Amino acid sequence: MPRFVWALPPIAALALFFLYPLGLVVQQSVQPDTGGTSLQPYSDVFGSEAFREALGTTVWLAVGSTVGCLVLGFALALIIAFVPFPGGKAVARFIDVFLSFPSFLITLALLFIYGTKGMANGMWTDATGAAEGPFQFLTTPWGVLLAEITYFTPFVMRPLLAAFSQIDTAQLEVASSLGARPGRIIRRVILPEALPALAAGGSLVLVMCLNEFGIVLFTGAKGVTTLPMLVYSKAILESDYPAACVVAVVNIAISVGLYSLYRVVSRRVGA
Repeated sequence: MPRFVWALPPIAALALFFLYPLGLVVQQSVQPDTGGTSLQPYSDVFGSEAFREALGTTVWLAVGSTVGCLVLGFALALIIAFVPFPGGKAVARFIDVFLSFPSFLITLALLFIYGTKGMANGMWTDATGAAEGPFQFLTTPWGVLLAEITYFTPFVMRPLLAAFSQIDTAQLEVASSLGARPGRIIRRVILPEALPALAAGGSLVLVMCLNEFGIVLFTGAKGVTTLPMLVYSKAILESDYPAACVVAVVNIAISVGLYSLYRVVSRRVGA
């Protein structure tokens, strides 16, 4: 049989389970409740203050989380790769396991520690007799930012550890023997080798943070509405399906654009 015949089953499955539902979302986004086909749902959503706030919140949380993951991931990967300590290999293996954890599990762990009734506040109230503890940040945008950085940092560390494993330690020894301090060795030897992994990991984390829903939902952060949360609010709480589909289409367009950028960056840097 011709080779293209073998491609027909996966293409049919992709069209049935992904493209068809996506087409329904796009179709619903141009069908207002009044009937007919119109771009009025887009005008209503784009003109609403809730959408603009959700878009701004989504962008700054995604960018802030990505920057935090890059900085923290680079520092931790440096320690694991170049600072020998007992259990270093076990920590590196744990990172691979951590990547399979669901995001809500990490958020739940943070709630146990820093939540209003968490361990940290409980220890504070027991020690001081205060009515409530001082750790109330988890239900704020900063709590969402902390949870996202905690969860997504290993996605930066994994490619960095792979890149660091390819660095010839002789280069580090020569630079050190010539009098270079650790900071200069990092800037002149390690960082150039790590740039491809940083670019690829950062681009991937940016895309994932843009679409994160579970962390925002489980932190219970009041006033923190991202695009995925707005879709949930419009569809489930308000039953405004055209508006929900409009927000979903915008979120998909941004995600596809960022993913295309991620692929271009990964291809150009060879990550």
